[in-house]
Amino acid sequence: MKKVVLIPGDGIGKEITSSVTTILDKADAQVEWVEKKAGLAAYEEFGNPLPDDVIEAIEKHRVALKGPLTTPVGTGFRSVNVALRQKFHLYSNIRPARTLPNIDSPFRSVDMVIFRENTQGLYIGKEHWVDEAKKTHAESIAVVTEEASKKIITAAFEYARAHERKKVTLVHKANILKFTTGLFLDVGREIAKNYPDIEFEDLIVDNMAMQMVMRPKRIDVVVTTNLFGDILSDLASGLVGGLGVTGAANIGDDAAMFEAVHGSAPDIAGQNKANPLALLFSALMMLEHIDQMKVAENIRKAIYKTLVERKVYCTPDIGGEGTTSTFTQAVCDNI
Repeated sequence: MKKVVLIPGDGIGKEITSSVTTILDKADAQVEWVEKKAGLAAYEEFGNPLPDDVIEAIEKHRVALKGPLTTPVGTGFRSVNVALRQKFHLYSNIRPARTLPNIDSPFRSVDMVIFRENTQGLYIGKEHWVDEAKKTHAESIAVVTEEASKKIITAAFEYARAHERKKVTLVHKANILKFTTGLFLDVGREIAKNYPDIEFEDLIVDNMAMQMVMRPKRIDVVVTTNLFGDILSDLASGLVGGLGVTGAANIGDDAAMFEAVHGSAPDIAGQNKANPLALLFSALMMLEHIDQMKVAENIRKAIYKTLVERKVYCTPDIGGEGTTSTFTQAVCDNI
């Protein structure tokens, strides 16, 4: 039995978390939940959107499943999500995007995985004003190091090999950002030599965006820097139905956090309308991470069967006439 920190989150977080834990329990997942509060709910109760007991629990158990969080304005946090990633050095953000049965999308047969470096680039927030009035001239600094580049690129190649993927595409802008993404590209070319069984290519980010839309079937595993990865992973989700149907993992050397990357949707909270698929797919990534592959595959098959029967059971945003509860029950029945 593996203890996992469970952070339900804000808005629809409680509903989709309840759905996911119900499904995992039905599938006999060997997980014991350690529930903690973070985000707006924690701020309202404790005056802190990221209480110390959340950090302590993740430090102890090393795996967390997190619903969508709302970061309260004026609390000193740019983002609770970013704070968690930085605290535990979760350098590898992994976002699969796969075509699903009956999910409305103009693209079919999409099956790609985006690896985004999660700790550097422009997202470190290293900004300053140049003019004294702080109104007319601002600058940001992007940081790329050899060490961090090696970690994320190696993680992408190892994933490709472990999952029998055929190609890794490194995305950069080295024609213009010659030092930062140029370094990232140089590291990638060296690491690729250690994986002769996997095809390697590099693409400039603007070309990559075009290729993902025009020829998504040619994309397999992608690895890139923080800002490019943020944009391209959302684009990848858009190819298969949006953020509501794609999971996400944040993995470091010593800890891992799995999360729904969509918002907390307070406008529909408590109405039994929320689609739990994103958090559910994140939970399947978590199960695979803790070596419960058979349980994850069993649930995945049940999800696909439910989507085929979507009209009766699925929530309206994925083409059905059902509720969070009917979807949850249908997946449980199909396990």
